[in-house]
Formats: sequence, structure tokens, C-alpha cells
Amino acid sequence: MKNELSKDWFLRLASVDTPTVCNALELALGRRQATGFTYGTPIAAPRPLPSMVGYARTSQIRAAEPSSLSPEETAALRLEYYRYVAPREGEPVIVVQQDVDPMPGLGSFWGEVNSTVHHALGVKGVVTNGSVRDLDMLAPDFPIVAGSIGPSHAHVHVLDFDVPVRVLGMQVQPGDLIHADRHGAVVIPGEVALEMPRCIELMMAKEAPILAAARKPGFSVEDIAAALREAADIH
Repeated sequence: MKNELSKDWFLRLASVDTPTVCNALELALGRRQATGFTYGTPIAAPRPLPSMVGYARTSQIRAAEPSSLSPEETAALRLEYYRYVAPREGEPVIVVQQDVDPMPGLGSFWGEVNSTVHHALGVKGVVTNGSVRDLDMLAPDFPIVAGSIGPSHAHVHVLDFDVPVRVLGMQVQPGDLIHADRHGAVVIPGEVALEMPRCIELMMAKEAPILAAARKPGFSVEDIAAALREAADIH
């Protein structure tokens, strides 16, 4: 699938928000779904930024307790993590990071340093159930969708990477295609990825008659009925 998705595909998906992608996915899949996306109220830092689309590089962190590794082993693991998340051959990458502490967000991995490092490596952004800090010093164009805000990094350290993770209710496998913005994130199944631009256009076409009718003076229930019939005829 990766080789089949063009630059224009990524530009089109990045031009819409994540709720739009979720709606279009229902058309592509032929059903509604209650899994495959985040839920709750995420933090968009350093501010709401445009949508990001990319392939998941997954990792797990802990902060409540120190690492059981030696300082040298901990540093080596962190370096291997950076090598893992660094994009190769222009591949768009989103870090999806699970804080596995019983109380996620106790210590933040994401602040001035890591946002700047990941942005410089070419990572598109991050989705995490962990916390974010240094809000005024984060890399300004690096989107972070986090579970909370906190002041300390505590004992934060990389526990593992390139593993399945669960972040804000969303189950993610390494390499999954992710769309994310300030609303949260969603996994785009590979089998429907190519259909997404068409389904976005179709979904917008179905909504257009309803929105146009609702924005006219004197809107009534009869107008709703007519608009719904028109939307249903759009295939």
C-alpha cells in the first residue's frame, strides 16, 4: 500500500480534519465503527495545527520509576529509538507513543528538547496518551496530540519501540496509516486507503444540500426532508 499512495493523496488527506476522515471512512468501509480512533479530550500543543498524515512509528515510555538499565544502556536505547523514528526516503512518519504508567502523564517525554529533535529529524508529529510540557518553548510547527499537560519529566525513559500500542483508546500497529489533528487520531485501514479521497468528496457532496438548506432564511423541517432526499441520491 505504501508505494501506491501518491504525494497528492497525502496532500488531499492533510487538507481535511480528522472528523472528516472518520466520516469518509464510514463510506469507504460501508459501516460505522466504534474502534480505530482516539477518544477523550486531547491536548493540542503548542497550538491547534494543520492535520498530519503518516505511518506510525510506535513506542512505549515510563516515568513513575527509573529505568532498570544502566545509564549507558539507557542512552543506547534512546539512540536506537531516534534511529527508528527518523523517516527514511521521505516517508511521512507520526510517532504514536504509549505511556504505560498506571497514571499516564506523570512525567513528560515531550517538551522543548524532544519536540525540537523530532521535528529536526523530519517526524510529522506525535500522538500520545502521555503528557506534554514546555508549552511556550515547543517546536512551533510540530503537532503534539497529548493526553495531558504536566511540569516534570520525572523518571521518563523509553521502554520499548516498534511494538503494538494503545493510545487514548486507539490500538495501533507499527506501520499503520494515521490521520491526526486537534480532535485526536484515527487509523486508516490499508484496504480502503486508496478510496479515501473519493469518499471524502462523496461525503462532502452528501452534506452540501443539508448545509445549504439550513443556511437559508426560513429553514424548516420540510427543507430538512428535501435536503435529506437529495443527499441520499448522491452516490
